[in-house]
Amino acid sequence: MGLFSTKNVSDLQVEAESSHSLKRALTATNLVFLGIGAIIGAGIFVLTGQVAATNAGPAIVLSFVVAGSGCLFAGLCYAEFASMIPIAGSAYTYGYATMGELIAWIIGWDLILEYLFAASTVAVGWAGYFSAFMTELGVKLPPALMGAPLDVLGTHHLIRAQICVDPATGGVAYDAVSRALVSGADCAAKGFTLTGGILNVPAVVLVLLLTTLLVIGIKESARFNNAIVIAKVAIVLAVILFGIKYINTANWHPFIPPNTGEFGHFGFSGIVRGSAVIFFAYIGFDAVSTAAQEAKNPQRDLPIGILGSLAVCTVLYIAMALVMTGIAHYSKLNVPHPVFVAIDAAGPGLKWLGFFVNIGAIAGLASVVLVMLMGQPRIFYSMSRDGLLPPVFSKVHPTFRTPYVATIITGCVAALIAGFFPIRLLGELVSIGTLLAFVIVCGGIWVLRRARPELPRPFRTPWVPVVPILGILICGYMMSTLPGDTWIRLLVWMAIGLCIYFFYGRFHSKLAAVGNVR
Repeated sequence: MGLFSTKNVSDLQVEAESSHSLKRALTATNLVFLGIGAIIGAGIFVLTGQVAATNAGPAIVLSFVVAGSGCLFAGLCYAEFASMIPIAGSAYTYGYATMGELIAWIIGWDLILEYLFAASTVAVGWAGYFSAFMTELGVKLPPALMGAPLDVLGTHHLIRAQICVDPATGGVAYDAVSRALVSGADCAAKGFTLTGGILNVPAVVLVLLLTTLLVIGIKESARFNNAIVIAKVAIVLAVILFGIKYINTANWHPFIPPNTGEFGHFGFSGIVRGSAVIFFAYIGFDAVSTAAQEAKNPQRDLPIGILGSLAVCTVLYIAMALVMTGIAHYSKLNVPHPVFVAIDAAGPGLKWLGFFVNIGAIAGLASVVLVMLMGQPRIFYSMSRDGLLPPVFSKVHPTFRTPYVATIITGCVAALIAGFFPIRLLGELVSIGTLLAFVIVCGGIWVLRRARPELPRPFRTPWVPVVPILGILICGYMMSTLPGDTWIRLLVWMAIGLCIYFFYGRFHSKLAAVGNVR
């Protein structure tokens, strides 16, 4: 048995229907709503403003087009895999069937960045809107309990965390957010700074409450998500429709701000880097595939859920980005609640909508966290069933029929990450993890079409290998534009994962024990 032994696709299909499988309770509508629930969230309510302010300006619309193109190609590949192998695990399972155990492990470990860190990222954004909403109601929460104790510093974060020079101290620099004195050398050399915060308590509480809901059951979680999706899409449409008449076209000039001299900071490179960061906003359709083993008719419904949610949300993203950057100058949007800032900039005529925007963001971001927290335990579940993780991760609750141990572990870790780390760092990690998974899935479709052309495919990706190649090129190029420190963190994360595989997973692999190779 080698590191690149693959699982038999036919056996995977049998496994999907096994008696100890997860409960099949999701319809095509549920899956589309799950996708929209994950996609419409941080992309509109949080990252749109930050990417516009630090990377692309009004041209963030083009960033969405680039990211959406990569997602379209990856989504077509996901749809074929999901209909052919309707089992929990998403890209991890697809990699196991096409490129072997080692690649599957790398994908599975990478997907932790995508789902677990995504849940934490969106929870931090949720906390920002929750804080703004409470302030509107006249309730001031302690600042030390509303933000992470750490922040990221760097030239591309100066709008949010300026490094200023204090003439009274003879040129000693200080962080304008925490007011803590630091040396100029420290500002340049260190990636983090203390903010004065202790713990992002609202983010932690949100993650723990949604974890409890997910343990109770997938059907109950889907109903909760459906109600929230209807509410937040209605609010997004309201912002677009009512905000159009408050657009000041002067805010769109220059549409592509000139590059500052540093790659990724406006200009064409800013559009591409912005697309890589904003790519985080599209991971919802990927989360749909993690629920394959809980879909009633996965061969038909999964492609509908994946492609349907992607199409709806791309149109809404582009429209929302145009309205936001038209109402408020892009430089003012680098805050945890940019939609609220844009509404506020419109003046009294649109102020009434601010209340509903906060309500929509609070509810909407909660549904994103819910879907992300749903996806990660199901990947752990599949990896544990294969022996690559300890058996505890595949325990199914006898009453609720959910992977409750993996859900609880995921929720607790996500809560800690949300409590201690800033949104920009988490967002970039999620983006690079997502892009890597998409590259591998696109490659997997190409490989499987050549190696196993006879397999039944309820949904077939069109124009193979053109579509997979375009998906690989676009997603790979967006990865290349992410900051170097994000790549370093990815490599460190992967090194940790490989150590776990070679010291545990390889020796406990059920595939190696059975010798089931195809």
